[in-house]
Amino acid sequence: MPKTRGPHRLPPPRAAAPAPPQAPRARRPRRLRAAWLLGPAFVAGVAYLDPGNVASNMTAGARFGYLLVWVVVLGNAMAWLIQYLSAKLGVVTGQSLAETLGRRFRSDTARRAYWLQAELVAMATDIAEVIGGAVALWLLFGVPLPVGGLLTGAVSLALLVVQQRRGARTFEFVVIALLAIIALGFTYGVFVAPPVPAGVVSGLVPRFEGTESVLLAASILGATIMPHAIYAHSALARDRFAGDALTAARPAGIPRLLRATRWDVAIALAIAGTVNLAILLLAAANLAGVPGTDSLEGAYAALHAGLGAAVATLFAVGLLASGLASTAVGAYAGAEIMQGLLRVRVPMLARRLVTLVPAIAILAAGVDPTWALVLSQVVLSFGIPFALVPLVALTARADVLGRYRNRWWTTAAGVLAAIFLIVLNSVLLWLVLGGGPGG
Repeated sequence: MPKTRGPHRLPPPRAAAPAPPQAPRARRPRRLRAAWLLGPAFVAGVAYLDPGNVASNMTAGARFGYLLVWVVVLGNAMAWLIQYLSAKLGVVTGQSLAETLGRRFRSDTARRAYWLQAELVAMATDIAEVIGGAVALWLLFGVPLPVGGLLTGAVSLALLVVQQRRGARTFEFVVIALLAIIALGFTYGVFVAPPVPAGVVSGLVPRFEGTESVLLAASILGATIMPHAIYAHSALARDRFAGDALTAARPAGIPRLLRATRWDVAIALAIAGTVNLAILLLAAANLAGVPGTDSLEGAYAALHAGLGAAVATLFAVGLLASGLASTAVGAYAGAEIMQGLLRVRVPMLARRLVTLVPAIAILAAGVDPTWALVLSQVVLSFGIPFALVPLVALTARADVLGRYRNRWWTTAAGVLAAIFLIVLNSVLLWLVLGGGPGG
């Protein structure tokens, strides 16, 4: 009896298998889904192309030629590691750096003190970005600086409204469009008047020439590795992937998100590093020794006179896009810092006005905008260890990231970066305030 029933069994449904011609269509959506995971690093990367970067790199190139090329390259290399660690914290834990720290402080006094220094850093960031936008509006349209600062603040608020109402992805598209304008505006001049290759190579040798070169090196690093970008990237990754199907399938989805994040950071910072280097090289090749080129206005005038109206205008347009995009990201970071550390949510308009007032006051007082930008970047460089040391410590802990914690060499690299930045800032403080040698 069993043998008579055997032949009547249905065969396996082989016909249901997909035909070979359909395989390419199955692979294409996978690639599209992978590309769709990119974006948060591009938004955070705008912080590496803010007006403070422009002022620091332009001033360094105009005053010291190719001397500080190595600082830009080193800063960008450290930035890759730092931004990846920040994004990894947000992806794995679903919390920003500020939120994680806010929950781990045992003392309210310590938590508020930490918030105060972070808030001062955020305000210094805003000063640089609003001033840069105001200078660009003045160069392009003759708008008075205080009015230009208000307009820059208003546009940044509008961008934040887009982020709140339309979501993280729409905000990313807007910022990436501004990033493309920034890249075009700041790199065009290098193709018109390229740098000397031998000078670029010589600039890769680490060295300083007096106190002012150390000041500018700290300014470049403060503009390249920005504390608010560290806070912002973890929050951007959290917001971007909070409802993602990959994170819902934990832990299987997290490795793919981390792979995409590494690509995201690598592409974004490759763009930012190239543009920053182009700004310094443009100044070193064309503005070194030219009187008045240590200011944004003077650099614009010299570019106009030496390379033509197209180069100068694109430079100013890039500066404007830089101010508009970076001030929106800075305000986003400031709100995240306040919410994560103080555990209070302040209305965006009130928050924006608080950080806008110092920048408008500086513009109205007639302070040299470029010098204010450079000094703001020095303030940012002193805030880096307060964000970087906790980030490296937290991402090395198994009780925070589990099996995704840093490997020992990643932690070692983060520790070395933190030590380098702390030592540089200490030397800077000694040279400037103590009148050390080389001043």
